[in-house]
Amino acid sequence: MTDPGERLRSSLAADQAVGPDFDSPIAMEAMRATRVLHAADQDPFPAPGRIRVVTIANQKGGVGKTTSTVNLGVALAFYGLRTLVIDLDPQGNTSTALGVAHTIGTPSIYDALVGDNTLAEVTHPTTASPNLFCVPATIDLAGAEIELVSVVAREHRLRRAIETYLHELPATERPHYVLIDCPPSLGLLTLNALVAGDEVLIPIQCEYYALEGLGQLLSNIDLVRQHLNPGIAVSTILLTMYDGRTKLADQVADEVRNHFGDLVLKSAIPRNVRVSEAPGYGQSVLTYDPGSRGSTSYVEAAREFAERGALLPAATAQPTTPPPPPPVAGPPSVAAMVLGEPATAPTPRGRHAT
Repeated sequence: MTDPGERLRSSLAADQAVGPDFDSPIAMEAMRATRVLHAADQDPFPAPGRIRVVTIANQKGGVGKTTSTVNLGVALAFYGLRTLVIDLDPQGNTSTALGVAHTIGTPSIYDALVGDNTLAEVTHPTTASPNLFCVPATIDLAGAEIELVSVVAREHRLRRAIETYLHELPATERPHYVLIDCPPSLGLLTLNALVAGDEVLIPIQCEYYALEGLGQLLSNIDLVRQHLNPGIAVSTILLTMYDGRTKLADQVADEVRNHFGDLVLKSAIPRNVRVSEAPGYGQSVLTYDPGSRGSTSYVEAAREFAERGALLPAATAQPTTPPPPPPVAGPPSVAAMVLGEPATAPTPRGRHAT
């Protein structure tokens, strides 16, 4: 008859001989979470050749624009890149997701666009990372378009604020990335963001209706490039809310990749409940559930985005003073379509090197 003690000792020895099961879903998620949370201990993302001012725009709502701004910003900051996020949507969802207060009276982007505050005076730190800063939006921003109609060079207000901000910062403190989250419209706020940016990132939801209106956005970007900002260009397309279980998602993804080619990031953001839950806790998905598929997908998208930025040529201009205000008169541009009035002429551009 077998000794029960011997059976127990044999069982324990067998359990110890089998290593931890890293193939289980829980173990894999724990490993992914560890990689995200200890990003600083890993290889950092490469720094861009120059400061990248990226306008994240799509006039269609619900495509993941704000979510992508927040999570790309946090991922870049986690992996060593100084990042400034500007919330240009009066709803203030970006500010909420980054845990930055945006109640009435909070110094915000409204005060820099309409008031006399500098961008530095309305920039707030975030709890997500010491590398990440946010310029919040308050409900006051909802009236900014009306208030700016009579302002000289109204299309250039944000660009001037950003360039002055970069000029006044020491070189070691300048952000590598400035991400501008636009409202879901093609009004004056979005126009300011397009004039201020060097490049445009367009999130596209992997659903049929997400493609509607994209042509109008691209046309307006082209008008801005012709008349207000010669340097603006669409640099990146990010596929969001991808559901590999549906044929429609694959069809939309294939159509977008065929049309835009290398502009489309290889990393697509899947549908993931954690991505939707995180803003309710004032967090990005990287801090809310770092091991989730949504978190790791945004990290990979940010890595790919940063690696593309590392290939950019270094800045050639090093202005010693902020550029002068643009002249009042100028050729008609997209502002004429949006506001029904002629726009002002552009001024020479130049970014500080990182």
